[in-house]
Amino acid sequence: MPHDGQDIAMTASPILADLLSLTAEVIPTLDQLQIDAIAAVKSVVSVNGKVSGELVEAHQAMTHGLAWLATYVESLRQMQAWSNRLSQDGKFGDVEQLLHQIAFGEYLAQIKGGIPMNQGEFLRLSDLGLVDPLTGAAVQTLITLGNTQQARSRLVELMQEQSANITVGNCGLEEELEMIREQFRRYAVEKVEPFAHDWHLKDELIPMEVIEELAEMGVFGLTIPEDFGGFGLTKASMVVVSEELSRGYIGVGSLGTRSEIAAELILAGGTQEQKENWLPKLASGEILPTAVFTEPNTGSDLGSLRTRAVKDENGDYRITGNKTWITHAARTHVMTLLARTDPSTTDYRGLSMFLAEKTPGTDDAPFPTEGMTGGEIEVLGYRGMKEYELGFDNFKVKGENLLGGEEGNGFKQLMQTFESARIQTAARAIGVAQSALDVAMQYAIDRKQFGKSLIHFPRVSGKLAMMAVEIMVARQLTYFSAWQKDHDKRCDLEAGMAKLLGARVAWAAADNGLQIHGGNGFALEYKISRILCDARILNIFEGAAEIQAQVIARRLLG
Repeated sequence: MPHDGQDIAMTASPILADLLSLTAEVIPTLDQLQIDAIAAVKSVVSVNGKVSGELVEAHQAMTHGLAWLATYVESLRQMQAWSNRLSQDGKFGDVEQLLHQIAFGEYLAQIKGGIPMNQGEFLRLSDLGLVDPLTGAAVQTLITLGNTQQARSRLVELMQEQSANITVGNCGLEEELEMIREQFRRYAVEKVEPFAHDWHLKDELIPMEVIEELAEMGVFGLTIPEDFGGFGLTKASMVVVSEELSRGYIGVGSLGTRSEIAAELILAGGTQEQKENWLPKLASGEILPTAVFTEPNTGSDLGSLRTRAVKDENGDYRITGNKTWITHAARTHVMTLLARTDPSTTDYRGLSMFLAEKTPGTDDAPFPTEGMTGGEIEVLGYRGMKEYELGFDNFKVKGENLLGGEEGNGFKQLMQTFESARIQTAARAIGVAQSALDVAMQYAIDRKQFGKSLIHFPRVSGKLAMMAVEIMVARQLTYFSAWQKDHDKRCDLEAGMAKLLGARVAWAAADNGLQIHGGNGFALEYKISRILCDARILNIFEGAAEIQAQVIARRLLG
């Protein structure tokens, strides 16, 4: 029998009294910690008052650690903002309070003891030359009592009372966005989830029927202005749609990514004629685009691209070179293709962007367009659109399809898309993480061991609780990034943070979901095996985690 004290502890409410006051009290401490961390890192990586690129690279663990610390601080800021809004609206219920409390308890403990940048690399405050400033009473209370087994177990009890088709906790979105979420959740449940695992196992392209249905639902023109045939909706709506479709299957959630990138490129850098010609076709799904940027020997170093574009006597261009990791390349009608138009340059200044037309391929002839060849790259996951290597040999692009009509602006034009692309990738990560939680929780309820369901074992319920908590943290950071973008505020920092954290959360959720499945999770027949493979790519594409941390750190250091 337990002692009386233990019995009382288990029956008392796991939710801290004055929770919002406690968490509000630590925000200024975190803000000051970030200021001190930036100053400490600057003192190491600066020469004569200017940040040195060489020193930033030489001290990568420190500078990338700063990025992670700032991401945690911003995440907790946004959790506080979310909780305040719900509280003001009378919607801060037990589930939301537990999500908020556990998030603060865990993330404060990690800041104090070590932030995992990945499974084997941790950022500790001493790495930044800081003495631990997290000593206040509010911080200590949250670390000690915020993320307890009792709190996690209670959260999972409440999760079991909810429908499997809803998210854990009130996301704090306006009614229109929740309606969009419900619409795309229903579609994913009916038309995607029952078939996604079969598409994965057979390594099949997503059926054209699905693409046509998404086009009818407006996915490809979601954020394109109404004047150009789109719906003119917000980036927040794009996040919600991407999240729910990716919850069904990341391949389906990613179908809109290339349209989003192409539309951003044309809206920001295209001529009026290019906007009027291409945007309505993209919005309707009449044409499908693909992004053709990466080369075999450049990876993230896009400034070093070698693919050449030479203007001929007719004013058209001839493209020669090789590209790799091109998603959905065979089926598409147009490539946003980055190539070097100035052969005298060796960096980003000689690059130009093209809207390169091609003929969609078939299974028998995937690349029928003259001057172009391609081969499939077999991959672990993220299979529904397939990945390709492409070769160009005197491939023709019309002169009128030089984006913006002026050479040398390609890299700048591409940079203008990164905010939206990374916000959208963060949304996909949330969807994948949510999918992992969905299947892991159902398995934990159904699977019996030692006479009871797995979900009644504390370490299983604890994993499920932390999945739900971190999904909400990543979600609020992503929503904030989208809000910034929708209000014409610079958000490359927040978008990068959302992508950085979201990718790690998705991988952790998938890995823990597979662990809950035990040996069955290692069997291909179980969905969690696919979700694990799909989750792994999120830390690599649209900016590998290391590149993302580098970009964030450089912004913070000014």
